[in-house]
Amino acid sequence: MQTDGDEVDGPRTIEVSELKAEFLTLMEEVAGRGEEIVVTKNGQPVLRLLPYRVKPGSPFGRDRDFIRIHGDLDEPIDVEWDAVTGRGFGQ
Repeated sequence: MQTDGDEVDGPRTIEVSELKAEFLTLMEEVAGRGEEIVVTKNGQPVLRLLPYRVKPGSPFGRDRDFIRIHGDLDEPIDVEWDAVTGRGFGQ
C-alpha cells in the first residue's frame, strides 16, 4: 500500500484485500479529502474510489432571470464618442 510518506506521483493505491477490511474508513477518507484511491488486485489496477461531486451546470443562461436587455443593442446611439478621452463630445 502506498502511504502518505511515499514519494510516488499519482493517487494512493491499495490492494483489494485491504479494501474489504477497511472500506468504511477509506470511503470517509475519499469523501473528506477529495482524493482518489486506486484499488489493485495482484498489483494491477481494477477500480478507482472517487469522491462524488455534482458537475457544475453550464454558465450559459444561468443569469437569464436577472439580466434584462432594453432596446436594440445594435442600434447606434446619438452621442459622438472620443476614443482618446473615453467621453462623448459635448460632455
